[in-house]
Parts: sequence; C-alpha cells; structure tokens
Amino acid sequence: MTMNKLFEGIEIFVEVVKRGSFASAAQNLGHSNSHISKEMNKLEARLGVRLLNRTTRSLALTPEGDAYYQQCLQLISDAQDAFNLVTQGDDTPKGNLKLSCPIGLYRSHIQSILVKFLKLYPNVTLDLDLSDKRVDLVADGFDLVIRATPALDESSLICKKIYACPTYVVASKSYLARFGQPHHPRELNNHHCIGYSNHKSPGKWIFTPVDGEQFTVDVKLKALCNNGEAETALVEAGIGITRLPEFYLSGGISSGNLQILFEEYQQPTVNVYAVYPSRKHLSSKVRRFIDMLSNELK
Repeated sequence: MTMNKLFEGIEIFVEVVKRGSFASAAQNLGHSNSHISKEMNKLEARLGVRLLNRTTRSLALTPEGDAYYQQCLQLISDAQDAFNLVTQGDDTPKGNLKLSCPIGLYRSHIQSILVKFLKLYPNVTLDLDLSDKRVDLVADGFDLVIRATPALDESSLICKKIYACPTYVVASKSYLARFGQPHHPRELNNHHCIGYSNHKSPGKWIFTPVDGEQFTVDVKLKALCNNGEAETALVEAGIGITRLPEFYLSGGISSGNLQILFEEYQQPTVNVYAVYPSRKHLSSKVRRFIDMLSNELK
C-alpha cells in the first residue's frame, strides 16, 4: 500500500472520534456529512476492519478502532511537532552549508568572512567546493554558489550581486625586461598572452578608451588555463601577459612583481554574485551568510 493510501482518512477518523458524530466532524472540517461517511467507509475498507460501531444516536470505537485511534493521535502529534520544528523554531542558522566558490576569490575575500560566519554560528557545518568550473547548483545539491563574471545568465536561479571587482591587464617585470612593454593593446598580437579557457572567447580581449569606441584585440595565446591561480602563477613567472580580476592579482601588484598595463583603457568589471535556487523557504544559514557577504564586501 502506498504512503498516500496509508494516510488518507486519518484526519477525518480522528475528528469523528473527538467530536462524537459525523455531523460535528463535517462542520468542523468544512465537509458534507456524506463526504465524511464516504471517507470513513473507504478507510475501513482499506484496513479490512470495523473502526466504529454506529447507531443512529451514537458512535463507539471497536477494540481495533481504539488501538488505531491511539496510534493516529500519536502520528498527528508527531507531524505537528515536525512542522513546528522547521516553521516555529528559532531562526539561528544550523545544519550543513554546501558552498561553491572560485579559488582565488575565496582566498582573497571569502575565506575570512566564512571563518567569521562559522565562529558566529557553531551549529552550521560546511561542505566547501573550491573550483573555477561551472557547477549545476540544483543537480549537485549546493545551497549557494558564488560566481565571478562580467554578466550572469541564470534566469532560472536567484542571483544577488554582492561585489564588483576591477580587471587588469598585467605582466611581470621579468617578462617586460625580456620582451619589452606594449604601449597599445593592438601590440598584444606580438606578445605572449595567457587566456582563461572558461571564457567563451579567451583570445578576444575587449578594450574601451575613456573617450573612444570599444574595440577587440585577437591576442596571441601562449597558454590557456581554466584556473585563475594557475594563470597568475604563469604571469608571475614571466611566461606572458594576462587579464584577470583584481582578487587574483592583488598580491603580485602590491609586491611590485606585476605591472598594470593600459591603465588608460577601461577593462570589463567582474561582478561577484551569490546564486541560489529560490527565495521561497530560504534557510536561515543561507540568508544570514548572504547578508554577511553583502555587508563585508561593501
């Protein structure tokens, strides 16, 4: 017997016993007397026993009906407790948070926030995926995915922008000493460039002059990487020129090892999004973590 069949009629049966008549149960549940009688007959037929002895003036539980009634009361009580547990309990974040985040962004911005969150809410456990690859949020069971991209097309998901990150074209001082510094973006087709293979067109770099029209340069690719940290390591080693979000490059720029090129040209801004399946029934652990990300990354 299916689970639905097991539960059909239980509420009506319990209400009939509590009220002492079909008419009172029908009035309380908003059904007709005939509907109550029909459902009781169906319930007894499924169980193969008589639950109630009926007369025109009274109802009485049979021994089997009394045993079944006690179990049904417990079942309804347990169901109500389960409902209250998730709808009327405290709003303190708890349970497992399954999170995916790009490696470089995690190390530069997200890690300290996540540590703060886990210390603040000790009943939250963590399942962390660090990867630049695109994940299927729903199929892979993620509560939250953090993505960094100029534009995000996820019409079936909820995407909240939490941070805007500048992008730079950079080269190491050792590379520039060896190959010379390009002074115009079009000179990049005479240089070794490192592309990000997760982009649709990793060899096409867009530049926008402050007071001119946007144009695209087909750069000469020395290497392709699907990971921003690997790309950063190659450029710091002097292998080529790359264009990446600031969160990958901040260490090399601040140390003086990496030099920003073409500062007079605007680069695409990389937006950081918190992506999750639905606003409905959003758990407190996800909602609070998104709020903390938004506040800390302002």
